[in-house]
Amino acid sequence: MKHLEGKVALVTGATRGIGRGIAIGLGEAGATVYITGRSLNNSSSGGVSGSLGETKSAIEEVSGVCIPVQVDHSDDQQVRLLFDRIQDEQNGQLDLLVNNAYSGVQAVKDAHGQPFWDSEPSLWDASNNVGLRSHYVASVFAARMMTKRNSGLICTISSWGGMSYIFDIAYGVGKAACDRLAANMAVELKPHNVTSVSIWPGIVGTELFSRFASEMNQTNATEKNFSFLSDRYNWETPLLTGRAIAALASEPNVISRTGRVQIVAELAKKYNLVDENGDQPASLRSLRFVLPAVLPVLRKYSWLIPDIKVPWSLLLLNALSSPKI
Repeated sequence: MKHLEGKVALVTGATRGIGRGIAIGLGEAGATVYITGRSLNNSSSGGVSGSLGETKSAIEEVSGVCIPVQVDHSDDQQVRLLFDRIQDEQNGQLDLLVNNAYSGVQAVKDAHGQPFWDSEPSLWDASNNVGLRSHYVASVFAARMMTKRNSGLICTISSWGGMSYIFDIAYGVGKAACDRLAANMAVELKPHNVTSVSIWPGIVGTELFSRFASEMNQTNATEKNFSFLSDRYNWETPLLTGRAIAALASEPNVISRTGRVQIVAELAKKYNLVDENGDQPASLRSLRFVLPAVLPVLRKYSWLIPDIKVPWSLLLLNALSSPKI
């Protein structure tokens, strides 16, 4: 269903991974999708290819409209010119911004297993320059357009790493800050009817993460902690995040969700969405995920386990609560 027809969206960092899946999902829903990335044609990062041209072709395959723009999100002037272009070409209309650009995957992979003092300080910038900082910059320019029209949605891609330790310190602090960014922007944007939310996908089988998981599995083959990576238990594809955001963007009263975390698997259940393979993965706080993750023998029978969510109050007991008083 083309429920976003007539809407204008921007997805940053859409040459591969979650950004590519989001862009395809929005194109599938009928939006005119601007996409950004550093490479117009074939390129490679960590041995994984991807380009704006390839994403554009994928969007057109689902009858979507895509406008690729070559942008380095570490350069504020290039970002400013991007929004100037959208302003001119769409008469000031921008209905949806998806803050997704992230350049830290390879750095996170390279630093895996090392304490922070054994990693170079540049790990921080690799995780949080094109990431947290670029999300703020893009949101500034998007908000200038959206507040004038008293309408819009800003989705900032974050992760469960904002609540508990995953990968490394720079990554986790950056994701926690993304959640705070979305929540604080919501306070100032709400009077202008502009919604700001943080999006938490589950375990997403992007090109780079799939390779990362395979290497981790080979290195840690005997460790139970990596078993759900080796068999790709409850993994999502990037397209599910795109379909969830497309459904969220079409919700008439989306402002009621502003300032809050939106979990992709839970949005999929609410809107009755399926993933690219026809599955509907469980939320990472659902007993349907948690019990089989702990007891692998249950994975073949996970559909028998009730889809009951662990309350946030219980999750926060084990979260990295900071600051503590």
